[in-house]
Amino acid sequence: MPTQIYVNLPVRNLEQTRAFFSSLGFGFNPEFSNDQALAMVVSDNITVMLLVEDFFRTFTRKTIVDAHKSTEVLLALECENREEVDSMVAKAVAAGGMIARQPEDLGFMYSHSFEDLDGHIWEPFVMSGPPQ
Repeated sequence: MPTQIYVNLPVRNLEQTRAFFSSLGFGFNPEFSNDQALAMVVSDNITVMLLVEDFFRTFTRKTIVDAHKSTEVLLALECENREEVDSMVAKAVAAGGMIARQPEDLGFMYSHSFEDLDGHIWEPFVMSGPPQ
């Protein structure tokens, strides 16, 4: 059974991307980062590989989706509490991101979402228990 996940996303500007995600509190693994890729550490078992579009193209024959126009993936990140959810979205907006949708409180789950600089949608959320 797999023990780790590496999510690969295309980005247009690596330095702007580094600054954006650094402002949200994420760090990077220098061992897997260079001028074409950043290895953003989400947790011990989750890394997001942010790849410059030309480098990303070497891994696929398909067209790269313009995430500002189409949604290719929703990246849900479980947080500790509502404050962390709201704080992450606020930091993303302050760093140049956009709110993707307004917060939603379902009772058992609270979520919000933002678009990063390349239009990828990130959805921080917190679960308070199973749905009723």
